[in-house]
Amino acid sequence: MENFRFILEGYNREKKNRYACPSCGKRGEFTRYIDTAGIIQFAGHVGKCNRVNKCGYHYTPAMYFEEHPELREKITGISNLSLTVKNIKQPIEKQKVPSFIANAIMLRTFQNYSQNNLFLYLSTHFGEQSAMRLMKTYNVGSARKWENSTVFWQVDISGRVHAGKIMQYDAETGKRIKEPYAHVSWVHTELNLPDFTLDQCFFGEHLLSDRRKPVAIVESEKTALIASFYIPEYTWLATGGKNGCFNEQHFDVLQGRNVVLFPDLGITEEWKEKCSRMRRKNIRAEVSDYLERNATEEERIGGYDIADYLIKVQTGEAVLQLMIRKNPVLQTLIDTFGLELVNFGTSGQ
Repeated sequence: MENFRFILEGYNREKKNRYACPSCGKRGEFTRYIDTAGIIQFAGHVGKCNRVNKCGYHYTPAMYFEEHPELREKITGISNLSLTVKNIKQPIEKQKVPSFIANAIMLRTFQNYSQNNLFLYLSTHFGEQSAMRLMKTYNVGSARKWENSTVFWQVDISGRVHAGKIMQYDAETGKRIKEPYAHVSWVHTELNLPDFTLDQCFFGEHLLSDRRKPVAIVESEKTALIASFYIPEYTWLATGGKNGCFNEQHFDVLQGRNVVLFPDLGITEEWKEKCSRMRRKNIRAEVSDYLERNATEEERIGGYDIADYLIKVQTGEAVLQLMIRKNPVLQTLIDTFGLELVNFGTSGQ
């Protein structure tokens, strides 16, 4: 019998150890993970919402260790227990029909970009025009869940809206807000859509209708946006997380395509296995191991992805806007004389 070290805490009527979900806020529906060895004390947001279809929040121990690599030392060589999360058996149900969100709901979020931290961050690096083009091309909107938050819409190749993933970023660093908990939620949860069955698709999947380009897949939605600016020769998709929609039932949309996978540091071997499965479905796939071969120790600890390298390239439009912020009179001169920026070198345009 296999033992599991990190498991969802069993319910205790006396302790009433079910909590409010950090995503949907529903009380008594959140179960936390525990370390059966009694060594690791997980943060309060590490757990699973029992409202699987209406919320879907699931922050695993593996995700926690990715953010806190220093804790790995505490779990090395101290136990024969598996580091795998225990699979909680669910009642066998008939497969539910996926739900979709009205297109009009998505369209209403395409506004207030001046109060969208991700847009502000991208504008700093690419300029406002290019940042706006990226947001519109990839169906990225603004949300009111948290101050200045962003909603990434998942639209499939047929134009159906599968989900809206809400996240909050820091406008200066472009990093996700993860304290005091991971700021992640879903539009269907915030709108309390009844009997909603979440079935994710690739972020950017709607762009696959153009078959002229090869496809590149990354984990993060933000990374897909940044990479598409610097390397527009590919159609960039995001899995929406380490797992997200990255499973065999969603591979079919890539059949007959040339695909390159760009995994974050630390998950290359796992994505090589995904690549093998894709090839069995008539997908010409390969994995880029450039990061693994060239990353420094500091970059490995930081969990770098391809966007962290690309974003270091400053574009002409971004430099100009930085100059305008320092000297607003420059904008007046540009408007008065109809001056245009001439780019020397590549900028993703």
